[in-house]
Amino acid sequence: MSQPSDAPNQFVLLRQRRFAPFFWTQFSGAANDNLFKFAFTVMVTYQLSVGWLPPAMAGLVIGALFILPFLLFSATSGQLTDKFEKTAMIRFVKNLEIAIMALAAWGFIAAHVPVLLGCVFLMGLHSTLFGPVKFAYLPQVLHERELTGGNGMVEMGTFVAILLGNVVGGLLVAMPSVGHAAVAIACVALAVLGRVISQFIPRAPATDPGLVINWNPVSETWRNLKLAHGNLVVFRSLLGISWMWFFGAVFLSNFPAFAKEVLHGNEQVASLLLVVFSVGIGAGALLCERFSRHHVEIGLVPLGAIGMTVFAVDLYFASRGLPPHAGHTLGSFLAQPAHWRVMADLLLLSLFAGLYSVPMYALIQLRSAPTHRARIIAANNILNALFMIASSVIAGTLLKAGFSIPRIFLAVGLANAVVGFYIFLLVPEYLLRFIAWAASRGVYRYRVVGDEHIPATGPAVLVANHVSFVDAVLLMAASPRPIRFLMDHRIFKVPVLGWVFRLARCIPIAPQKEDPAAYQRAFDAAAKVLREGDLLGIFPEGGITRDGQLQPFKGGVMKILEQARADGLHVPVVPMALTNLWGSYFSRIEQGGAMVRPFRRGLFNRVGLNVGEAMPAARATPEGLRARVAELMAG
Repeated sequence: MSQPSDAPNQFVLLRQRRFAPFFWTQFSGAANDNLFKFAFTVMVTYQLSVGWLPPAMAGLVIGALFILPFLLFSATSGQLTDKFEKTAMIRFVKNLEIAIMALAAWGFIAAHVPVLLGCVFLMGLHSTLFGPVKFAYLPQVLHERELTGGNGMVEMGTFVAILLGNVVGGLLVAMPSVGHAAVAIACVALAVLGRVISQFIPRAPATDPGLVINWNPVSETWRNLKLAHGNLVVFRSLLGISWMWFFGAVFLSNFPAFAKEVLHGNEQVASLLLVVFSVGIGAGALLCERFSRHHVEIGLVPLGAIGMTVFAVDLYFASRGLPPHAGHTLGSFLAQPAHWRVMADLLLLSLFAGLYSVPMYALIQLRSAPTHRARIIAANNILNALFMIASSVIAGTLLKAGFSIPRIFLAVGLANAVVGFYIFLLVPEYLLRFIAWAASRGVYRYRVVGDEHIPATGPAVLVANHVSFVDAVLLMAASPRPIRFLMDHRIFKVPVLGWVFRLARCIPIAPQKEDPAAYQRAFDAAAKVLREGDLLGIFPEGGITRDGQLQPFKGGVMKILEQARADGLHVPVVPMALTNLWGSYFSRIEQGGAMVRPFRRGLFNRVGLNVGEAMPAARATPEGLRARVAELMAG
């Protein structure tokens, strides 16, 4: 689809004050988290002899201590973020980071393991407080058309920061004689740098300043989960994101053992796997904006899930039967062609995970009520932590049961297919958007002009000409929000398309003379759609054109608008014109119906949609709407 000239590329956000200082603040925090944790892990694994913390347990203990605050304090942090001005919260968190890193600096210089373990817990608290602020800030400063790009930038930045933090932490702590001091200086310097940058973040007002804080983490955690469950699409999206963290945690936690035991590589090979995984996530996150064209395109989520499964399964086959080796260095590992398939699988697996997660985050931000958005995100952090803990327990259990690491990857990849299928059945909007996205890019070359006129919030009636059996699918692809269509009951009998339209909860309508009860039920359902603040799509011609010409508009639109006025609603009407569809795959140009000669215009037919400015209901007459749609058809 085309993009309007006023829709910026996501990288332009890095030059804007509303986004850039926030981006670099969260980047420095993520880098500092991982520099500190990885340097500490290396120190207790290779450099110190601590009887009560054996090297094999060090990584698990540090990881558990870091995750624990997410379970204990996420609910409280969500409340604080909703109650207080978000920029003030960010600066408070950065002040806390400086204090924690100052204590950690002493711990590194003194090689005091208990103090550093305490700092791990405190940095987990720091991240717990920052998480809801991070995701609640974006929808306050970005438009809907920028939300996917902004989230993609943040996710890309987070994984690059994690990668750089791990690499720099490992290099600094390994420096002879000065390594611990170097880590101490770097941690404090990054914390101070983040605090300085945060001073430039513009104010983001509190969304619920009257909120009374419930300091009981148990009862508030339960209340947050119930709050999230109030919007089933949002809640099930939270579960989908948590599953992605489960999936990713299985791979990340097993990279060192996978590199050593399966790929027969050294520490450099394990680091390479982390680099490849991080680059893939970042690339997938950035591609979301290009594929979604400045909308929250949740149709990418099923695409991401498919790719995650395909390449997780292929990773299993790629890692079978590798020849034994005494120990690959980075150079000898890269010299083996079979290893490039393993890296390609990891890269593509993580790329599709980026495509999967970014639209889900954006959807949650868009669909959550601003007054408790941060608490919904806090609920997400709680679920993420639980799923990550479960991933460690399940992966450990499978290893003890005799599963090899490649078989664990295979099991998780197959489980991803089952979980994805289940989520898409529970939330068919994901599947519908995927069908619309695939049709508008895989069947047609689809160009949309004026889609910014489709309201981002509130009820509206979308009025379009009716040229083919897939008009509704193409309109779905152009809209950032679900559309409930009023459609001729006969189209529900078309194979496949009928199932799609029932899944989309389209409203069947029969002629009044044929079935008066069904006719009235359809208008009652249409009125309910508008009362609930949703988009209603109608084709006022009453059927698909049989000659390619625009037919007269029937009076049903007036009946819908009159009922809306009776309900106290002033509903705008958005005229839309589908162009160049006549003669394409699904039109009725052939006497036998659609698809008689499907390739008469070749592959990837060029089709379009022109969206006009919304008209007030008082001016929307059948004749006026038809004239406006005719103008839009002419371009």
